[in-house]
Amino acid sequence: MTGDAPALVLGIETTCDETAAAVVAREADGKGRILSNVVRSQTAEHAPFGGVVPEIAARAHVDVLDGLIATAMKDAGTSYARLAGVAAAAGPGLIGGVIVGLTTAKAIALVHDKPLLAVNHLEAHALTPRLTDNLAFPYCLFLASGGHTQIVAVLGVGNYVRLGTTVDDALGEAFDKVAKMLGLPYPGGPQVERAAGAGDAARFSLPRPMLGRPDANFSLSGLKTAVRNEASRMGRLQPNDIDDLCAGFQAAVLDSVADRLAVGLKLFGERFGAPTALVAAGGVAANQAIRTALREVADRAQTRLVVPPPALCTDNGAMIAWAGAERLARGLVDGQDAPPRARWRLDDNVTIPATFANTRAGF
Repeated sequence: MTGDAPALVLGIETTCDETAAAVVAREADGKGRILSNVVRSQTAEHAPFGGVVPEIAARAHVDVLDGLIATAMKDAGTSYARLAGVAAAAGPGLIGGVIVGLTTAKAIALVHDKPLLAVNHLEAHALTPRLTDNLAFPYCLFLASGGHTQIVAVLGVGNYVRLGTTVDDALGEAFDKVAKMLGLPYPGGPQVERAAGAGDAARFSLPRPMLGRPDANFSLSGLKTAVRNEASRMGRLQPNDIDDLCAGFQAAVLDSVADRLAVGLKLFGERFGAPTALVAAGGVAANQAIRTALREVADRAQTRLVVPPPALCTDNGAMIAWAGAERLARGLVDGQDAPPRARWRLDDNVTIPATFANTRAGF
């Protein structure tokens, strides 16, 4: 492979309830192209239980992963010999699923003598806008999914500072729990968004947790409890009651997100200067009402809003492959002893570039 040839990386994602494989190309100039991106959702398997069952998820990954990888390679029109590396999400996530994907990647890398990239799933979300929009560092990331709600300063590949996080429930988790308590089907997030569109957000007085605080942290459990209390008070819920509760819940979430992000952007500016953009990633970023709120926050902060396409906001193999390609370009490869991790903070073992070193003092 010549210095000007694109680096092709296979990416594997199995951290939760999507099995995914993809091939991306990273050009010599740093730009990326998706050559294939195959995702198999497990929604049908988990729907009867109202949430993801880890053992079922792991078995489903085992059943379909080999076939998905073969499809991704075929769709990309490439072979293992042409790959520059093999990447897999090594965590954080459901440990059984993580083991399936990482073990498969290790086997492929070993057999075909390719570098292994053990990718942090959160880093893959963080770097996706560099694939979709060729975005320059540094930028401010709002990562919101079923398992994570964070505001992160993305300073470079492998260089992240967490500015805010949730102290209890993740944003997507809160949406799913509210849906479940109101009897809406799984997955709950889209169901709450749909019901909210038909509801009256002003009918119920719900709290806006953490508003006005100087930190950029989130809290969702009190809001979730308030929805439960209102639902219990009414007894048997009618369809319009459910719509109004969803509308009130979503409105409270929007106010909280806008306030927390405004503080996060302020902290970002104080420590690192103006960001190149506000970026939204994770499954919650597919919520159109939240996207509208984010656009308003970005406009007030006089910065650009970057939101990858919905298919690249939710879990997918292309984001893993791209994070692997970005790390490979910097020589950040892993050995066969790379461990699977149920927990893995994005800002673990971070080295802040000299440009930003003096701004982190006291943080």
